[in-house]
Amino acid sequence: MSTPARWPYAALLGLAAVALGVSAAPAPLYGIYADAWDFAPITTTLVFAAYAVAALVSVLVAGSLSDRYGRRPVLLGAIGLVLVGLAVFALAGGVAALVVARVLHGLGVGAIVVAGSAALLDLRPGAGARAGLHSGVAFNVGIASVVFLVAVDAQLDLAPLVTPYVTLGVLITLGGVAVLAMPEPHADDRAAKLHVARPQVPRAIAPDFRFAALGVMASWSVLGVFLSLFPTIASHAAGTTNLLFGGSVVAVSAATAAVSQLAGARWPARHAAVVGDLGTAVSLLACIGAVAWGDPVVLVVTSAVLGFFFGLAFGSSLRHLGQVVPAAHRGEVMSAFYVLAYSAMALPTILAGWAATVWGAADIFAPFMVLVALACTAAGVLGLRVRGTAPDEDLDTEPVAGGAAV
Repeated sequence: MSTPARWPYAALLGLAAVALGVSAAPAPLYGIYADAWDFAPITTTLVFAAYAVAALVSVLVAGSLSDRYGRRPVLLGAIGLVLVGLAVFALAGGVAALVVARVLHGLGVGAIVVAGSAALLDLRPGAGARAGLHSGVAFNVGIASVVFLVAVDAQLDLAPLVTPYVTLGVLITLGGVAVLAMPEPHADDRAAKLHVARPQVPRAIAPDFRFAALGVMASWSVLGVFLSLFPTIASHAAGTTNLLFGGSVVAVSAATAAVSQLAGARWPARHAAVVGDLGTAVSLLACIGAVAWGDPVVLVVTSAVLGFFFGLAFGSSLRHLGQVVPAAHRGEVMSAFYVLAYSAMALPTILAGWAATVWGAADIFAPFMVLVALACTAAGVLGLRVRGTAPDEDLDTEPVAGGAAV
């Protein structure tokens, strides 16, 4: 029996990394857009939230569509949407264009995340936890790399509102070529009927899903504010206008998130997620003190610590869910998971932007962080009460037939 090719798995992870990088690319540039077009924090968060709302719509349909028609057609369509969105960004002349571009990216990236995650499970059906680990690391590596490089480009003033989008367009195109070349991962019989399915979670894994979903909702509500408002808040607190500093605060957080997922891979997923949830809560409170202090080094270090626990919370929650989701429901369950994640990203971000416009970003930062810290604490407490549907798989071996459901 021949060994399946490994390159499609790696190519899908690369595509996911670039796609998440696309979603975060404007983060260091919002200050430039705001200065050029004179808009308030609420506008920044609405532009950002347009992505999250569109991604939410996308995950409602991408999972079920990819279950029925295959992963490749959904991924190719999503790549097309991302490319059009990058072109709109590069040619943008006002806020309306930013909103259109973010909607296109939300639709495209949301579909890539859901269909790609399901495809990874298809390619390695006996390694759900490992697929969740790899996905989480790829997401954060993509965000960290792209945000840092965009910030460098912006600080050097190398056409920062055009060059990053052209570069990302080339990388996404390469991802599309890889998807075209790979065989269809989802080989099960599929019903040839267009149907927008409601995300569903099998009753047997409901406790595990609630725990994983609450953890990702708490952590992604932080992610929304970090990618839209935090570069400006941190720069203002440190008394600097250096664009590289604002971008680096976000990039270092995403980088340590990737490291933490690798470090936590040897822990049982549920235990690691609980530590991540509770650690994120403490780190959020530490960020309040760092912003009040205003020391640049302290801000960067605190962001790094927050990123470490954020990554542990998100990656381990995803890994825990990957172990228990039944094969026949992969698309629908991943849709439900990311619907909640993107909802948690969009709504708090819009509220934070509105509050920042009314009272000022510095004034609303502490209350927002406290509220999210409470949510993270609740996720950790719930995790302590969940016993789990199946034992964590050994990441060094493949389970035998009839082992843990994935």
